[in-house]
Parts: sequence; C-alpha cells; structure tokens
Amino acid sequence: MTVGRVFLLRHGETEWSASGKHTGRSDIPLTERGRRLAVAAGELGRTLRGDDPPALVLTSPRGRARDTAELAGLRIDRVDERLAEWDYGEAEGRTTPEIRETVPGWTVWTHTCPGGETPDEVARRADDLLADVRTALGGGDVVLVGHGHFSRVLIARWIGLPATEGVRFAMEAASWAVLGDERGVPRLDHVNVRPMELG
Repeated sequence: MTVGRVFLLRHGETEWSASGKHTGRSDIPLTERGRRLAVAAGELGRTLRGDDPPALVLTSPRGRARDTAELAGLRIDRVDERLAEWDYGEAEGRTTPEIRETVPGWTVWTHTCPGGETPDEVARRADDLLADVRTALGGGDVVLVGHGHFSRVLIARWIGLPATEGVRFAMEAASWAVLGDERGVPRLDHVNVRPMELG
C-alpha cells in the first residue's frame, strides 16, 4: 500500500503578512507579488511531490489560502474550517512590536491572545485535523493549504511536540513543509522550502 506524505503550503504574501500584522480572521487578499509566489510555489510543489495528483487537497476558508491553492494549480477537494489561522483575538491586525508597547516580551507562543485562541485550543484543532489526514494517507499525498502560525503548530503536533514548539519552525509566505513517516514514526522531511525570489 502506498503511504503518502503531508504537504503544508502557506498562502502567498499579503499586505499584512509583509508588514508583520497578525492575520487570523481578517480576509486580506494576496498582493501581486503574493500571486506570483503562489504560482511559483505550485511549480516547486510539483518538483517536491512529482506529477501524480494528491489524494486530497484541503484549504483554509480564507481567500488568501484558497487563491494560493488555485494559483498553485491544486484542485481543492474541500474547504476545512480547521485549517484557519490561529485566532489572535485582540492582537488581530497588530504587529508584535505594537503589542509589546503594552505587553513587554509578548509572542503568540508565550502569552495569551485575549478574545482569541489559546495554544491548547489550537493544538486540539490541529490534532483533530491530523487524525483525519492520517486516514487519507493510504491513498497518497495530502496537501493542506493554510497559514503561517497554524502550519507551524501542525508541524509541531505531527512530531509529538507541544503547539508552542511551533516557534522553532519557519513558514514564510508561499513556502512548503513536508511531513513524513519513518516506519511508523512521524518525521519532518522539509520545512520552509520556498520558490526562488521573483523580481
């Protein structure tokens, strides 16, 4: 039986991601550069995966993720609410330096997001999604198109780390991560694999 891998694709650049604003619930569109990066990420994904179509493609409900999937040439099987970005609550639309003006040392990994999700809540959402994804891997690769922080949580949970350990992984705009398996032990095959910079 063929056992697939999990491919995580972060959406392309938006104005807010380029400026470091936390973007959870807000539906901020891709920039023109973000659209070009999404196309390039699709080409890179085919290099990483090969030509066989994935067994399953899920995307976040946010337009920036759905547009990235389409521009990357992926056929979306389903929009999955569990792939939405971390809900930042009152941190939405604010940068870390702005938040640190009133909460010194703040990060999403170490502090609360009033009105938003806790790391434990994000971890439960990731675990629920990954449990479903594992059942689909017998049919081949699964592609999940989503967001930066939540993708980093998925990486951490795949290899058995707490959600807050997602801080140790990078996922820049239009980058890929690949989650594999070593004889039944989940492993990280690639992280933050990005297309060449575009002029």
